Amino acid sequence: MELRHLRYFVAVAEELHFRRAAERLHVAQPAVSEQVRKLEEELGVRLLDRTHRSVSLTDAGAVMLDEARRVLRLAEVAVQAARGARDRATARLRIGYSVAAMPASVPRALQIIGASDNLLETSLEAGSVRDLVEAVRSERLDAVVVPLPTQVDGLKVTALGDQHAVAALPVGHVQAAKPAIELRRVAPERLVVLPREANRPFYDSILATCRDAGLCPTLVELPDAELEHALLAVASGAGMALLPDSVAERYTAPGVRFVPLEGTGPMFSTGVVTRRHSDHLPTAAFLRALTRTANRRPVETGRPALALAA
Repeated sequence: MELRHLRYFVAVAEELHFRRAAERLHVAQPAVSEQVRKLEEELGVRLLDRTHRSVSLTDAGAVMLDEARRVLRLAEVAVQAARGARDRATARLRIGYSVAAMPASVPRALQIIGASDNLLETSLEAGSVRDLVEAVRSERLDAVVVPLPTQVDGLKVTALGDQHAVAALPVGHVQAAKPAIELRRVAPERLVVLPREANRPFYDSILATCRDAGLCPTLVELPDAELEHALLAVASGAGMALLPDSVAERYTAPGVRFVPLEGTGPMFSTGVVTRRHSDHLPTAAFLRALTRTANRRPVETGRPALALAA
């Protein structure tokens, strides 16, 4: 039994006329007669009494009419539910990010697409690089912002540019008031760093920079990738920290001052990972907005941090 059989039968039962039912359904009259006949054959009962002058429902037809209407209503509910789920999916943007790699261009891009589409529902989720990339593969996230290079076989990478290191110093440090500092002249004894798994390219670049400068500081490696913890460690005197310069745009903390580094310092690249073949419109809009904002980074050098960001 097909839904088409039920639709044709309901039309005839309500019109009590095959021609008017055919006009209502926008089909030829013989097609209506054929589908009702097939339904009766499948059920093994006569649903309509037909004469040259009239059409009427049998007792079985009257019962069938009520049930057919109910089935068609349920079918329409199912169709609307499926379409609603599709529409909700196309109006949702799920972004993942590595806290140690997200440039300020990302929130700016989200502001742009949010302003152009009030119905867009955006969610943000922090995580480890490996977990974020796997979430894109499994379609749990639409796009993730991660440091590069990273293992992204079969996925698409959109480069966002390079991030350089900025020194986070206690406000009482002798170098904190300078507009820029040279790492080898500071020669830190202790260096606060995020765990390597949070941003491998940046961590390795810090070690290479220290080695090239002839420095061998004691690394105070934090147990997690929370940037607030790194800033608190600096403010409490655990040592200076080398952090991505995007941190100076997004975070502030009492007792900490961000100072740019002179010369060649630690750096890494950032990219957005998405599925290679996707027709998800919000993701495409996000990538377009990023290309407009990636190079707009108004950083104030040597500015003090005033309040810890939540």
